[in-house]
Amino acid sequence: MNIEARENGYHYEVMRRAIELIDQGGETLSLEQLSAQMNMSPAHFQRLFSRWVGVSPKRFQQYLTLGHAKALMHDRFTTLETAHNVGLSGTGRLHDLFVRWEAMSPGDFARKGDGLTIYWGWFESPFGPALVMGTDKGICGMGFAAETGEEAAMEDLVARWPKADFVEDPMRLRPWVLSAFGAASDKLEPTPLFLIGAPMQIKVWEALLRIPDGQVTTYSEIADAIGSPRAVRAVGTAVGRNPISWMIPCHRALRKSGGLGGYHWGLPVKRAMLAYEAARAEA
Repeated sequence: MNIEARENGYHYEVMRRAIELIDQGGETLSLEQLSAQMNMSPAHFQRLFSRWVGVSPKRFQQYLTLGHAKALMHDRFTTLETAHNVGLSGTGRLHDLFVRWEAMSPGDFARKGDGLTIYWGWFESPFGPALVMGTDKGICGMGFAAETGEEAAMEDLVARWPKADFVEDPMRLRPWVLSAFGAASDKLEPTPLFLIGAPMQIKVWEALLRIPDGQVTTYSEIADAIGSPRAVRAVGTAVGRNPISWMIPCHRALRKSGGLGGYHWGLPVKRAMLAYEAARAEA
């Protein structure tokens, strides 16, 4: 790992520890208390945090309280059928990130990547080290190693398409990755996604793409949206097998109770994603 990547990994560790402290102390922690725990001056910690997250630590605290998921369910719940009918799929995820996608045919999926070349690379992200994979058609995989570790993240994604040829080539993927994490540039192309999954999984992932930015839905709403209202458990499995985390926003799927539910790359990452989106939406 190069020096820049190590530095970014260290910075994420600082952010992760700050998130844990906020979870434990809520909004009662002052900037001075947080920065002291990080062994930084208040000014340096504030600059680093604001650059990494996009808002101040105080603003971010509002979105990392234990009741945040329940507040999202109350204030930002999206009925996917309504969202689709009124065209929110065009003003939500697809519009904001300029995402376009196509899906691999069921026959190609059954071959487990045989004959497919998948390029990969490690990148910094607001949520720690991100492993990104893609074909000539678009990004097909994105995982986060902050909680699982880099080796486990690599094994996880490679195992999904075991017969593919994997080639390390981060520069090929870099423009798509910059766009995926919100870099502002007129020179960046739309971020293409290449969905590699079973037909049922792809229907679920397409439904996830219709959740507007900064909002959440439930597993049962997703089941209704794909025309299989009784398949909530299967929907939960498909959400968990989403290979392109963040871009296909499975972190926005919550339990009806407002509980976070599970997350393939670790609940701290899911919590950080939800807080990051909510904070930036209202910044």
